[in-house]
Amino acid sequence: MPAREELIARAPEEHRARDIDLRMRTEVTEIDVPGQRVRWRELESGAEGWTGFDRLVIATGARPLRPPVPGVDAQGVFGVQTLEDGQALLDGLSGARGRRAVVVGAGYIGVEMAEALLKRGFEVTVVNRSEQPMSTLDPEMGRLVHRAMDGLGIRTVGSAEVTGFVADGDGRVRAVATEAAEYPADVVVLGVGVLPETSLAEAAGLPLGSSGGLLTDLAMRVRGQENVWAGGDCVEVLDLVSGRERYVPLGTHANKQGQVIGSNVGGDYATFPGVVGTAVSKVCDLEIARTGLRERDAREVGLRFVSVTVESTSRAGYYPGAAPMTVKMLAERRTGRLLGVQIVGREGAAKRVDVAAVALSARMSVEEVAALDLGYAPPFSPVWDPVLVAARKAVAAVRAAG
Repeated sequence: MPAREELIARAPEEHRARDIDLRMRTEVTEIDVPGQRVRWRELESGAEGWTGFDRLVIATGARPLRPPVPGVDAQGVFGVQTLEDGQALLDGLSGARGRRAVVVGAGYIGVEMAEALLKRGFEVTVVNRSEQPMSTLDPEMGRLVHRAMDGLGIRTVGSAEVTGFVADGDGRVRAVATEAAEYPADVVVLGVGVLPETSLAEAAGLPLGSSGGLLTDLAMRVRGQENVWAGGDCVEVLDLVSGRERYVPLGTHANKQGQVIGSNVGGDYATFPGVVGTAVSKVCDLEIARTGLRERDAREVGLRFVSVTVESTSRAGYYPGAAPMTVKMLAERRTGRLLGVQIVGREGAAKRVDVAAVALSARMSVEEVAALDLGYAPPFSPVWDPVLVAARKAVAAVRAAG
């Protein structure tokens, strides 16, 4: 098994070798924007002080949600936010009294944790508030994920609100309780999402959006501020499809935003124009992808749309290894503009969403998508790629809708 250190991109010593005054185990407790200074405290010594700044970058990330229910701090209940969390979970798995695991939440983290636990020989139950896993998909596409997880031996319980974690006399978790039932557990993993960590920014009077994330301009400068930038999981971003701000905490965005901020703080110029909401995941051999808007998203912003779903295969049907794939596509009813794509399938399914992501960024219509000159050979695709098949069906639906 690879060492944990292999996951660290740069050690503190490497930063210091580049003349960066990196202070580990030191937290900022206050931001004084008018005075251009921050108050800090060393966690181990308790020493405090102020440090001035010419330019400030806020990259406080996100904080994991923990259900506010009894027993959440019981031994054997783990979050998975940091490397230390991951190591604690691995240690907890090796010391577990039995092989029963419960995952709370069925988003990206939840389904990936379910896979990891299953591969380590645990009997896995996923308890989820929504009816279907992967609420980033429309329900019928989430149902495909549910069915596949069941087929893998992962028990998925939907529409279940966790009411508490039941501990034994030693304070170790033994079950996860909902209103309807208790699910035995020797280990519990929390995967119920995150919120932007913006308490410092809020106290400093900096602007926050509806999700609690910092609001920035295209240069990632905090709105209304000349010398303050922000990026990563603590900011909201512009959704290029809906035209609204939204919270999308993904590493791809954080990395790009970091480059933009670095360029601008250093005197160069760069922008982060926004996102279309592209994400991929997997659970065992099932691939899951989405980009753009779900039906619920489109309704919330007042868009009239058509939606189509097609069944296809990852390769030519006669070619060995062809695997089933389901593609759902949304298009604006009046213009035919592509609004969103969701894909669930086996090998070769997920990365097809990149074609749709490019089309969304270019504001292409489904008619234009259907005419794209995509690569074809039997080992890679049917003559009509599944995305193109969905686009053709969406064109017909737009025309039928008048």
